[in-house]
Amino acid sequence: MALAGLAGAVISARAAVDFEKDIAPIFQDACLKCHGPDKQKGELRLDSKAAAFKGGKEGVILIPGYADKSDLYRRITLPEGDDDVMPSKGDLLTKKQTDLIRDWINEGANWPETIIAKAAEATAEVSPYASLTPVKASPDETAAMAKVEAMGVMVRPLATNLTWREISFRGRGTNVTDANLVVLKSIPSLVGLNLSGTKVSDAGLQNIGGLTNLVTLHLEQTQIGDAGLAHLKRLSHLVYLNLYATSVTDAGMESLKGLANLRHIYLWQTKVTDKGALELQKALPKLDISRGWENEPAAQAAQTKAVETKEAKK
Repeated sequence: MALAGLAGAVISARAAVDFEKDIAPIFQDACLKCHGPDKQKGELRLDSKAAAFKGGKEGVILIPGYADKSDLYRRITLPEGDDDVMPSKGDLLTKKQTDLIRDWINEGANWPETIIAKAAEATAEVSPYASLTPVKASPDETAAMAKVEAMGVMVRPLATNLTWREISFRGRGTNVTDANLVVLKSIPSLVGLNLSGTKVSDAGLQNIGGLTNLVTLHLEQTQIGDAGLAHLKRLSHLVYLNLYATSVTDAGMESLKGLANLRHIYLWQTKVTDKGALELQKALPKLDISRGWENEPAAQAAQTKAVETKEAKK
C-alpha cells in the first residue's frame, strides 16, 4: 500500500502538459505548413481550438482523454514512409514530442480559447533563393558532403536540378557536437541547416559563420547563447532563425540587427524581454518576431504600446 501511494504521488506531482509552452510550439514548427490558414490538407486546420476539434475531411482527430482513440496521435506515431504519417514532409516528430501530445490529449486536451498557433516557417517559404549566386560543387565540397553522409545524415538537394542543399541533424541529440560542424565549412551550397536538440555550443557556430548562403537555421533546444549569435553576423541571406528554448538574451539580439533579409525569428522560452524584442523590431521592421503563440490582436497591440510608452518615459 505504501508503494502504491508513493507511485500515485509521483504521478500527481508531474505537472500537467501546458498547451502554450509544450504543444503550440510543436504545432507551429511541424504542422501548420499543411494545416494552417494558408493550406488545409484534408480540410484540417490546427491553428485554433475550434478548427482542431472540428476535425477534417476524415472526421474528428482529437478525443479529449483518449489519445489511443485520437487520429492525430495515431498519425504522428506512424513509421516514416507510411501514407498517413504526419507530418508528411520534413522530419518526423521526436518521441518526446509525441509523448507530450499523447499526455496532453489524455489530460483532456486543454486548449485556451485565446491562443492561436501560428505557422513558424511561413516566411521561410518565400526566402530569396533566387538572389543566391549558383555554385558548382568543388572536389572539397563533394568530399565534405560524403563525410556528412558517413555520419548517417542526408545531404538533401533543395529541389530537383538545383545545387542548393539542406542538412538536418534533428533527432540525433547529444550525438551531435561541435566536432560534427567542422566539415560544414566546406559546403557553401548549404541553404538549410537544422541543429535542433543537438549538443552544439556557441564556439561551434563559428563553423557555420561563413556559410553566407544559409536561408533557414534551426537552433532550438540547444545550449546556444549570445556568444553564439555573434558568429551569425555574416549570414546576409538568412530569412528564418529558430531560437526556441535557448539561453539567448537581449544582448544577443544586437548581433542580428544587421541581417536585413531576416523575416522570421522564433524566441519562445528564451531570455529575450519585451524591450529587446521591440528594439530588434525597430532595427528590422519587416521581421516577424514570434513567441510560439499569439494572443488576441488587441492584447498583442496593447502589450506593444505599453512597452513603447514605458520606453518613452525614460
